[in-house]
Amino acid sequence: MNAVDFDLYLVTDRNQTGGRDLLWVLEQALDGGVKTIQLREKDLPGKDLFLLAEKTCKLCQAYRAALFINDRVDVALAVDAVGIQLSKTSLPVVTARALLGPQKIIGVSTHALQEAKEAEQNGADFVLFGPVYFTASKAAYGDPQGLPALKTIVDNVSIPVYAIGGITPENTESTKKIGVRGVALISSIVSAESPKKAAEQMLRKLRS
Repeated sequence: MNAVDFDLYLVTDRNQTGGRDLLWVLEQALDGGVKTIQLREKDLPGKDLFLLAEKTCKLCQAYRAALFINDRVDVALAVDAVGIQLSKTSLPVVTARALLGPQKIIGVSTHALQEAKEAEQNGADFVLFGPVYFTASKAAYGDPQGLPALKTIVDNVSIPVYAIGGITPENTESTKKIGVRGVALISSIVSAESPKKAAEQMLRKLRS
């Protein structure tokens, strides 16, 4: 089992930056203390995603932060990312592990207890669970599941669990009390007027 030692997992969406350059937003967030980024730009063609991943990787290295790539094992290998984030439409965890090797960290996005249990059994290092609260970016994945469902996941898997979906500074404390390892989010930082200040505020809430 690889050590999963971050509490804030920033997920990218260049369509939520308000027209600002994604790399600028990420640098601001890193400046604010973010230590782990998941590059999740699903609509980008392979070459464009690779070029963006390469730049993001250099940025993360400058801040001693970890980079995860969403779904694309080939891109994760090409830029030597720390790990990968898989979903139910991705390669199976076992296959991804065979390709990536034992040192890379594998996260799996889940929306039900059975999915979280299967991810753990198949060798995932951590799971995301959500959407916990309402968020437009996760509306396609169903209604908000709420804190009771999140607690069920935390109580029934032994790998770290991260809450995702509508996470804000206002609900971080109640989310943390459930026993999650941390939170994953997009808009609270990516869309914020000051991504740096938003990151600092979120980290204060998580570590208070």
